[in-house]
Amino acid sequence: MAYIISDECISCGACAAECPVSCISEGDSKYEIDADTCIECGNCANVCPVGAPEQG
Repeated sequence: MAYIISDECISCGACAAECPVSCISEGDSKYEIDADTCIECGNCANVCPVGAPEQG
């Protein structure tokens, strides 16, 4: 399952910078992951300071 970003997101952008397929973009209130593009590598979860990315 693709990763999702929870409401814990602080919009720091660390996850987007680490995504190898550029599927993370800044949304209105938090970053968002395009589930169709996500390759489930976990890089986003590994760098997030608040643990917002989770497997959906």
